[in-house]
Amino acid sequence: MYSAAGSPLKGLMHYGFVDTWVFKGLLLMLALFAGSARAEPLPLSDNLDLPRFMGRWYVIANIPTPFEKNAYAAVEEYEQVSERKIATRFSYRKGSLDGSLQEMRPTAFVSADNQAVWKMQFIWPFKSDYRVMYVDDNHSVAIVGREKRDYVWLMARTPQMDPQVYQQCVARIAAAGYDLKRLRRVPQPGEVAQQP
Repeated sequence: MYSAAGSPLKGLMHYGFVDTWVFKGLLLMLALFAGSARAEPLPLSDNLDLPRFMGRWYVIANIPTPFEKNAYAAVEEYEQVSERKIATRFSYRKGSLDGSLQEMRPTAFVSADNQAVWKMQFIWPFKSDYRVMYVDDNHSVAIVGREKRDYVWLMARTPQMDPQVYQQCVARIAAAGYDLKRLRRVPQPGEVAQQP
């Protein structure tokens, strides 16, 4: 079994660095950069209106990053601060709807070529892939994914989603090449946890 003793981590652990948001951000970046990309491009939304996309989104289901595996009441919020820069706040409750509030505040950078393609920056100078695969005409349902097909987020403007709409979105996620066995329904206030 690996031990931090004698490694560079030992000093970091001694100073309590392991428990800080910086270290968690570094771990998240490693997770986001891991994996292998598929040959075919990820489908992208062709009707994304960036100003309408801003605001609060509830995460209905996801293939979670390591930090989201036990997330409840997950919410993503976007605020456009310039033409191609978006301030992001991701928050969730850890372990239960009454769990401790966790929060991350990355910055998104929108591609000049396609506003559905973003680079998400948790820690400077690293940026990770983030793509709006689908948004409905009302901008009330969205699917965000990554070219590697390692993580995906199904989001809505309300904490609950119509079951038929949910199934249609799950079918879109599967058609894009994601493994649905890894998809997790995110418990939100006012509903019982469900499996996809």
